[in-house]
Amino acid sequence: MTIDVKDTIQAIRDMVPILDPEEDYLTIAAAEERMSTTEALRKKELEETHMKLRALAGILDAARKSSSRPETVPSLAQHAATINELDASRLSLAKAINDAESALAGKEAELARLKVETQALEESDPAAEHELDATALRLAMYKGLGFEVVADQDGRVVKMLVRAQSGDVHCVDFRDDKSPYEHSHNLWKLASS
Repeated sequence: MTIDVKDTIQAIRDMVPILDPEEDYLTIAAAEERMSTTEALRKKELEETHMKLRALAGILDAARKSSSRPETVPSLAQHAATINELDASRLSLAKAINDAESALAGKEAELARLKVETQALEESDPAAEHELDATALRLAMYKGLGFEVVADQDGRVVKMLVRAQSGDVHCVDFRDDKSPYEHSHNLWKLASS
């Protein structure tokens, strides 16, 4: 099928009375104005949508960060290991407490026994049960202080050996004419030398 140019020209000429350039211009201008208004409205809506999208992206990012495990919080495996260690520590401490309570009970029993013994010893009078020789006790004390008594065959004190702080040993004879005060003074002087 071929199109005849004359038929086409005639069809255009028949349409000329139908076409009104002014009305077409107004229609085109109104359409352009409507299109620019629509475009501005769509641009505004697009910007608002982008802003909402950015806000939602920020919220999503914050939610991701808050839902992920922080570095300072141990992982699930580390947490389980820590719980196991704490359980082992708790059992160890419970055993130590039990051992300490057993030891305490033993010590309390020993303390009660010692209190009974102490009370029995306080109520007893060993001095009344035994005859004490004060002379032997005094001689032992003197010897501890560094004084050793030398007696003659009759048991009378005739000399005293004095061990000085320097380690020297001195002999004091009581058979001279000095007074007991002078002998005492001389003994302490030699002992402290």
